[in-house]
Amino acid sequence: MSIGRNILSLTLALSLAACGGGDSSPSGPVAGGGGSSSSGGGGSTPGCSLIERQNFALSVLDEWYLFPNLLDRSVQPENFNDVQSYLDALVAPARAQNRDKGFTFITSIAEENAFFASGSSAGFGIRLAYDTVNNRVFVIEAFENAPAFAAGFDRGVELLSVGTSASSLEMIGTIMAAEGPQGVVNRLGASEAGIARTFQIRSVDGTDSQTTVTKAEYPLDPVSDRYGARVFNDNGKPVGYLNLRTFIGSADQNLRAAFASFRSQGVNEVILDLRYNGGGLVSIAELFGDLMARNRTGQVFSRTVLRPSKSSENSTRSFTAQPEAISVTKIAVIGRGGTASASELVTNAFIPYVGNNLALVGTNTSGKPVGQFGFDLAACDDRIRAVTFQTVNADGNGEYFDGLASVVPNTCSAEDDISNQLGDPAEDSIATALEFLRTGAATCSPITGTPGVQGARSIRSTRQLLEPVSPSAAQREVPGLF
Repeated sequence: MSIGRNILSLTLALSLAACGGGDSSPSGPVAGGGGSSSSGGGGSTPGCSLIERQNFALSVLDEWYLFPNLLDRSVQPENFNDVQSYLDALVAPARAQNRDKGFTFITSIAEENAFFASGSSAGFGIRLAYDTVNNRVFVIEAFENAPAFAAGFDRGVELLSVGTSASSLEMIGTIMAAEGPQGVVNRLGASEAGIARTFQIRSVDGTDSQTTVTKAEYPLDPVSDRYGARVFNDNGKPVGYLNLRTFIGSADQNLRAAFASFRSQGVNEVILDLRYNGGGLVSIAELFGDLMARNRTGQVFSRTVLRPSKSSENSTRSFTAQPEAISVTKIAVIGRGGTASASELVTNAFIPYVGNNLALVGTNTSGKPVGQFGFDLAACDDRIRAVTFQTVNADGNGEYFDGLASVVPNTCSAEDDISNQLGDPAEDSIATALEFLRTGAATCSPITGTPGVQGARSIRSTRQLLEPVSPSAAQREVPGLF
């Protein structure tokens, strides 16, 4: 499927005037929920000095922030050298109460629009994770339209060394031991087309090789042509499998095609593989829900709730009829610490309807029942993504700040088995999901551990997503992307 998040970022359709020019640009809700269009948030600004950009950010939070009583208005902008650090200080009380775990941020309008429209970004096109005990870095997913895949990188490949040339190679283990994961991030370079790196890599079968890869612009396919949508024959019963990488606009046709295939093959039990899906557009989450709710048209998918002063923006979104839709009866959601926002929204929406026939498989999730509107300062290419709304399901439940494991009816612990490809029924998480659909939760080992800790971008107990301190728009939506 050819391609293409907002962040859970599901993006609301919000248009805001910006930076003195009177322009408006769509910067809809990102994962976390949906909402109606609105405008406002700071008005125009005469320029793009740091203090003017900081003042714009403050005006947005003063008017729209979901937790107005958890803003630290005592912080002074002149004490900060950039907008993001100022935002972090303003929302520190909300972060301390686990309500805003880095969900309020500044990003580039141009970069985010390009990503949400088609998945466009610049890089190698791989998703990386690191072993926290043994100082190793692995490819956990490779994107078909990107340069690294063409150079032989795929799931399970280990990065042994990296350098700007063959003569400057540094061992990954040495970098990790001295500088931690950020040292590897730094060696990989900026997310810009034309940057080249030489790697020594080891394939799943143990073969070592050396290759040079140059970063390029590429479109991310939200549903892989290789393994993204499949129908398993489970002892004569058709089970639909869907791996959605991110909730971007181009996923619309991918999802419709997948569910049309499911419907034609009589599927009503599904595995939703969202293990690395950090969220994205609310509109795509709503479509995803519709495609599993053929028998629930008109019933509540989710409710979006803003701060009391913005209650006029509250909304209810009901399931709508889609020609490709199926009537799902059982759902196994594969999730991990990188599973957030729109992914959690879809899962939570089906708890009232599927009940005990729903399970979370893998580990706990991120815990992001909130979403962001985007507020644009267009002349400065600034978009403030501010937490502005919370989503709840038809039963009014949406307090999963510690991850979905605390609210789903069943949990089944499973590994992220990178020795097997995504979409392979032998892969541990997929095999566990099939077992749940076959026999229920009786054979599951429940997900244990401190809520929100397993959900902290964990892939398994000793492997975590490799993420930069200052991610690009695409890296925020696709955790582990390089």
